[in-house]
This record gives sequence, structure tokens and C-alpha cells, in this order.
Amino acid sequence: MKHFKSATLSALCAALCCLCVPFARAQDAETRPVVAAAKSSREVARALASANPVQRREAAEELARQVAVEHLTLVEGYRMQERDARARLAFDWALYRLGRNEALFQLVRALDSPRYEQTLGYLSQLESPQPLYVFIKRTNGNTQIRLLEVLARIGDESTLEQIKPLAASLDPGIVEAASFAEQEIKKRLADAPKIEPKRVRQTGVKEDDQP
Repeated sequence: MKHFKSATLSALCAALCCLCVPFARAQDAETRPVVAAAKSSREVARALASANPVQRREAAEELARQVAVEHLTLVEGYRMQERDARARLAFDWALYRLGRNEALFQLVRALDSPRYEQTLGYLSQLESPQPLYVFIKRTNGNTQIRLLEVLARIGDESTLEQIKPLAASLDPGIVEAASFAEQEIKKRLADAPKIEPKRVRQTGVKEDDQP
């Protein structure tokens, strides 16, 4: 009987150990410091040399997102030898974000290409629509329509004056795109919260002291 109790006790202990080990591991995983998912710019830059064009494109986009200006020269070098069209466009976006303003010409030109949706995504991230104004009257009809699509997303009050002449275009597509952009911008401006000017509080002056 004692032998039976001892064997039963040993079996219970073994079962508890099996249950506790996964729990301990899970608890350790919860208390272990979380490793940041974001990679450093140096790690990202290594992927610019990848044999996979998708990885090269994603690396360029990440460097653009990080505004990793320390890798500008490296990005310029890889851009010159890049053969994949989509990766090359990502390099142009990275170059613009890293301070090469002339790269914006290549991005706008790509609006009239099979890669216009990729370009649309990049240009929609611009902090201001002003860099695009110079292209409004200097591009072909297709590019103008897609520029207006970008401006519909990021345009502000100053954009309304810039796109007004396009409403009188002989191209119905441009007129429609200009009208849509105007509506979207005005809607966004109307929905924007209005910031009332703060009242200046005067101290040390009483009403009786006023002349």
C-alpha cells in the first residue's frame, strides 16, 4: 500500500512539473524585455544589396520613412545601378526624403506610368502640397489628373487657388479631377477643428486704473 501511495505521489509530481514548465516559459516570455520590431537604419541599409528587388524596395521605403540622411550616399549609389522599376522608384522616394529635391521630378513623371499607384502612395505622404505646384501646368493631361488626385488628399487652402485654372481646361478628365480635388479639400478644411485665438490675460491692471 505504501508502495502504491509512493508511486501515485511520484506520478502527480511529474505531472505537475510538466504543467509548470510551459507556464514558467510563458511567464518568462511575458517578463522578458520586448525587443523592438523596428530595425536600425544600418540594418535596413544592408538590404539595399539584396538579390530580391522587393526587399530592396522595402529597404529604400524604410530609409525614407526614417529619414536616414546618413545613408544618402549609399542610396544614391544603389539607385544608379538599380534595374527593377519599382525598386528604382522607391529609391527616388528615399532620395527625395533624404534631401535630394530633384528626385521629385522622377516621382511626378512616374504618375504617368504603370507604377502610378506606387507613386501616388509616396506623394500622398508629403507634409505639404507646395512642392507639387510647380508641376501643375508643366505636365501632360494624365499626369495633371493624377497630380490632382494627390492634391485632393493633401491639398490645403492654398491649393484651391493653384488648381482653379484647371477647372477651365478643355479636357473633361482634368475638369472632373479639379472639381473633385476642390470638393475634397473644402470638405477637409470644413471638418478641421477651429483653433480660437487665446485671450491675452492682463495682470496687475485694475479697471479703476484705466484712464
